[in-house]
Amino acid sequence: MTIIWLKFIHVGAISLWCAGLIGLPALYGQRVRLRDKAALFTLQGSVRFSYLALISPAAFIAVGSGIALVFVAETFMPWFSLKLAVVGMLVGLHLLTGLIIVRLFDDGEDYPVWRFVAVAGASLLATLAILLLVLAKPSFPLDALPDAISRPGALRELFAPLLRWTGLEAGL
Repeated sequence: MTIIWLKFIHVGAISLWCAGLIGLPALYGQRVRLRDKAALFTLQGSVRFSYLALISPAAFIAVGSGIALVFVAETFMPWFSLKLAVVGMLVGLHLLTGLIIVRLFDDGEDYPVWRFVAVAGASLLATLAILLLVLAKPSFPLDALPDAISRPGALRELFAPLLRWTGLEAGL
């Protein structure tokens, strides 16, 4: 019975999280048309409320219930590792969304259509990839994965150029 409740909570939370990440850029697009300070303030409040009170808690609950499901249902399959990588992309999109919200309502900022299409499209593709992986549960051999995934310390070598570029390498 625990698995059923966890799955129910997980599916509901991830649905709200993904729907929010797909739909929120449409609210950003309204920023361009608004010049009135009161209307802009109302839009800003709606966007921040959606992100902070609905989408972020749903993301937290989705990840938390997903972690609980890993241990309760003992899901240790190669497809699941790929699903976790796509969930990591969703987390990255979630963080990008938060950064956009912080800057979007500054004076002189706008949200071009190409950005709306890119962010909403990436969120939609990640959501569809998760759905496909969960429903199809494809099987593929573990030796198909790169060597860097199974060797301790290899991810650090793999991401060293990125860490140098961001200046984070000194802390590692």
